[in-house]
Amino acid sequence: MKSDIEIAQSANMKPIVEIAEKIGLKDDDIELYGKYKCKISLDVLKRENDKKDGKLVLVTAINPTPAGEGKSTVTVGLGQALCKLNKNSVIALREPSLGPVFGIKGGAAGGGYSQVVPMEDINLHFTGDMHAITAANNLLAAAIDNHIHQGNALRIDSRRIIFKRVMDMNDRALRHIVVGMGGKPNGFLREDGFMITVASEIMAILCLANDLMDLKERMGNILIGYNLDGEPVYCRELGVQGAMGLLMKDAVKPNLVQTLENTPAIIHGGPFANIAHGCNSILATKMALKLGDYAITEAGFGADLGAEKFLDIKCRYGELKPDCVVIVATIRALKHHGGASKDELSNPDVEKLSKGIGNLEKQIENIKKYGVPVVVAINKFVTDSQEEVEYIESFCNDLGVDVALAEVWEKGGEGGIPLAEKVLNVLENKESRFKCLYEKELPIKDKMNIIAREIYGANGVSYTKAAEKQIKDIEKLGLAKLPICVAKTQYSLSDNPQLLGKPKDFDMSVREVRVSSGAGFIVVLTGNVMTMPGLPKVPAANRMDILEDGTIEGLF
Repeated sequence: MKSDIEIAQSANMKPIVEIAEKIGLKDDDIELYGKYKCKISLDVLKRENDKKDGKLVLVTAINPTPAGEGKSTVTVGLGQALCKLNKNSVIALREPSLGPVFGIKGGAAGGGYSQVVPMEDINLHFTGDMHAITAANNLLAAAIDNHIHQGNALRIDSRRIIFKRVMDMNDRALRHIVVGMGGKPNGFLREDGFMITVASEIMAILCLANDLMDLKERMGNILIGYNLDGEPVYCRELGVQGAMGLLMKDAVKPNLVQTLENTPAIIHGGPFANIAHGCNSILATKMALKLGDYAITEAGFGADLGAEKFLDIKCRYGELKPDCVVIVATIRALKHHGGASKDELSNPDVEKLSKGIGNLEKQIENIKKYGVPVVVAINKFVTDSQEEVEYIESFCNDLGVDVALAEVWEKGGEGGIPLAEKVLNVLENKESRFKCLYEKELPIKDKMNIIAREIYGANGVSYTKAAEKQIKDIEKLGLAKLPICVAKTQYSLSDNPQLLGKPKDFDMSVREVRVSSGAGFIVVLTGNVMTMPGLPKVPAANRMDILEDGTIEGLF
């Protein structure tokens, strides 16, 4: 079979103006970025405000292997399948980060015959949103150091600056750095560090903002550090939120592209789910709900991360109500959770599958706590045996959960029809009684305990002395009544990536607690999760090349 990029390069794409017309967009509603991608004006939401929303379907997954389990692929395939059933579906996805593209995990544009295109553009610079976020973030970082250098009227304590620089690349050497070296002309010497762009608060703000003015106000509310009296200092006190807004004026508009089968796909925002909140923008999802009868969206990594944050953070701020949740499971990942080594994942092994299926059971249990109907999608690989497929189907049937085989990687929309039919049946016959897991007014530790016990299955939570102090600082700021965004490994329900399956008798360890006052949530860092990833021994970049005629090779 062809590689993903070979499939994408042979796609029969339609001009994006035709895709826009298909969902009721006019010439004045879109801004073209070449022939096959465009931005959508925010005026569309104002115009369609009174129109009834479509049905909202969230696609999530079990805890993945390092290669990922095809959640975006199933999202795209489900959207294509609904179109094959003559349903008006619109897909809403996150934008890929260059870090994983050149690292190990790959992009977020789907795979096989369930991809969004133009794949090269989407996975690389796209419409420049990532660069705008990076520039806005680093403008604020530069303004902080410049303010101190120019006399420090705000009396910023350089030892307590919490706002970091970012870049959209995996670069471990930048996690902890020293800036201001070289003497007086270069500013004051201090410790600093970089995060990856998709972990930045600017990215989170983009994905939770209602419009450009809301985005600008939220950026002004970013806590950048403390002054010498221990009082908070906010971005608005430096007076640069307006300039940051200038840099974000186009990035705030969602992007429209298409799938291989010409299904409309809105792609906007891309926060990681293990170190950020893992969902595309509220604006993109709301547009999909207004422009389609079915909005199919996804949230990063397993349901314990992306789905929890989608339901407790994004739905809370966006006033969204999901009608159905699809949990993607792969046989290879469940065998991995059952103790199979990497070399054994392609071998049929119902025993290992039975030992690892507790991970799927827990993720189903988690979603049911939110009152939303569940469908399990078995993302099929060519090495999966019929006996293994039947085992999962029987397991789900015993739980009273709908389950369907998804062969969308190999067959595109056609391979997603059984899943689409199951989802439609749930949407027509089961009512969503969605509710958030916790009240945001609860104390910080109470909220964290609820997530740890209910979603991860932990006995409790322990805190470092530094985290305890940080919680007290947040309480003094009057910002404790915000939702929780947990930074945690994606490979386990716990904060230890080695505890696979459905772990028991463990505690969560919180090492740091910080507030994203502009985004509107409290970040709780657990275990050893990093906010700036590193490259693997052999990065994906080593396999990539560009030919004289501009053809790209090796991009998946």
